[in-house]
Amino acid sequence: MLASQFRGRIAALFGRRPSVEVRPLEPSSAELCYGLHRQCFAHAWSPTEFETLTASSANLADGAYIEGTNELVGFVVSRIVAGEAEILTIAVEPRLRGQGLGRQLLQAHMAALVSKKVGAVFLEVEDTNAAALALYARIGFEQIGRREGYYRQGRDRPAAALTMRKLLS
Repeated sequence: MLASQFRGRIAALFGRRPSVEVRPLEPSSAELCYGLHRQCFAHAWSPTEFETLTASSANLADGAYIEGTNELVGFVVSRIVAGEAEILTIAVEPRLRGQGLGRQLLQAHMAALVSKKVGAVFLEVEDTNAAALALYARIGFEQIGRREGYYRQGRDRPAAALTMRKLLS
């Protein structure tokens, strides 16, 4: 294990967020994305899906890595169409949640979207995901819609999806 990876793990154990750098995801990171997505969602996307998403010029994919390493601890993928973007997925390693990593990742991602002339970003989030809703509110997203019964995966009662938007320009 590299010294910087060790420092990152120690910092996480003691509640300090390790230093991270946000950089574009490459198709070669598909397995890493799948592994992290699997930790965060009941139905993870496959490595092939991540390879396709990160290879497409219609998408923007950024990863958060422990500084100086290739240890992926978060990522976000958006699709860009006609000056607007939709965040398709965002994942942050569970042990690092609540430490500002998601905000850092999203802010860097939105700056990259602005550089691509994107004027608005949309996303959908489960209405019961309090942590994600708090993050999106802090960054300036506002709810513009609601889809009842959207998330059905293995639940007694399906959850609603909230549609949110943030204007970038």
